Amino acid sequence: MIVENARGENGEQYHGMWSSSLTSSSIRAKPDIETVDTTARLQIVQESMEVSTKPMIYDGDTGGAPEIFAFTVRKLEQLGVSAAIIEDKTGLKQNSLFGTDVEQQLEDINMFCEKIRAGKAAQLTDEFMVIARMESLIAGKGNAEALLRAKKCIEAGVDGIMIHSKQKSPDEVFEFLEAYGKFNKKVPIVAVPTTYNMVTEEELAARGVKIVIHANHLLRAAYPAMMEVANSILTHQRSKEVDEKIMGVKPIITLFPKADGKNV
Repeated sequence: MIVENARGENGEQYHGMWSSSLTSSSIRAKPDIETVDTTARLQIVQESMEVSTKPMIYDGDTGGAPEIFAFTVRKLEQLGVSAAIIEDKTGLKQNSLFGTDVEQQLEDINMFCEKIRAGKAAQLTDEFMVIARMESLIAGKGNAEALLRAKKCIEAGVDGIMIHSKQKSPDEVFEFLEAYGKFNKKVPIVAVPTTYNMVTEEELAARGVKIVIHANHLLRAAYPAMMEVANSILTHQRSKEVDEKIMGVKPIITLFPKADGKNV
């Protein structure tokens, strides 16, 4: 789980959770190629929703076949999730941050739009959002392709567009946002500035971005800390040296409610 920021129409900020497929795979020591199936992912979501009142956006990878995505949408909605994001790629899922270092195959846009329509038809309330993740920049196809696909997704009834890039600079994302702003029909825009992280949320919001997802930073912060503690214990053959680097046992156990719903 990771934090994201969303902005309302009046500029107010909301904070929530991002159910990351990378995180769900990594905590099980599995590759991020959809090896953790939908049922297991939904179990993680349910456990998270049981202990948080924060809104959640679900990383749906490719979404699978339209029939599978329809099931996923219905179940996410029942669990109280706010939105699902699916990417317009096909074939063996490869993490987008590989970029063109590995083959990134875009799905036929008409088939992708069929998946969007299936998800929208499956939901029970108007509040749940299906968001389309544009991978054209990741695949090296450029902004013209990304904009064409975004327009098709909007016509199919999608509730939001996520534009993804692995460049160190936000320039190509800014270019997309400028052109997107001229669309006659628009939906909220989502950005994930993992690689171009010099840009601020305010700068993205000024260009029309409504949701900013910081997609995997807590996971990436946890691993170095755990490695440092483990190496120290192995080196010194005791844990005394890491006392200042770790949380006490009592603060940990008081994080969790007792059976009566009250903290210890």
